[in-house]
Amino acid sequence: MLTAIIDYESGNLHSAEKAFQRMAREVDGGDVIVTSDAEIVARADRLVLPGDGAFPACAAELRGHKGIYDAMVEAVETKGRPFLGICVGMQLMATTGHEYTQTPGLDWVAGDVEKIAPSDTSLKVPHMGWNDLVIDQPHAVLDGIKTGDHTYFVHSYQFHVADAKDRIAHVTYGGDVTAIVGRDTMLGMQFHPEKSQSVGLRMIGNFLRWTP
Repeated sequence: MLTAIIDYESGNLHSAEKAFQRMAREVDGGDVIVTSDAEIVARADRLVLPGDGAFPACAAELRGHKGIYDAMVEAVETKGRPFLGICVGMQLMATTGHEYTQTPGLDWVAGDVEKIAPSDTSLKVPHMGWNDLVIDQPHAVLDGIKTGDHTYFVHSYQFHVADAKDRIAHVTYGGDVTAIVGRDTMLGMQFHPEKSQSVGLRMIGNFLRWTP
């Protein structure tokens, strides 16, 4: 069993690598590697797509690494490999991003990524820090997780799903903010599970054991 954390030059992957490797050891989840090798992405059993920065820049970097991009799309869309997008990696799953300029996403989960606009103007953007999850839909990745458990966020844009059934969990920050999306073999987390202590590690372990 091999989990590939995709390196497309969009963020520091060290903490994600360490967290996934730790949980792989704990749940007998096989090997975890960070890779920019399209052949490894193509044969991996699970894929993780992190992302830090702006949606257009991350989308351009991902598509600019054509070999990785094509291998990832085939693995997820054709082979049905379990996939996890983290932070901007989750946002890239959307139909369209609206950060700076309108940018097409992967369109794996229908919806749009738009600027957070809290109803309470005293709340700052970016949304940064710990927030309590509200579970909307049951999912294997949430085994052992309950409403009120908290995770760590750093973001200025949010994912508005077109279909409510694709939103697995949200948080409240001057209104609902999507925290987890999911469809078929695809998952996305707006927060950083690798920085969310025991709750995030639990979710990583659940993902590594998930068999959609």
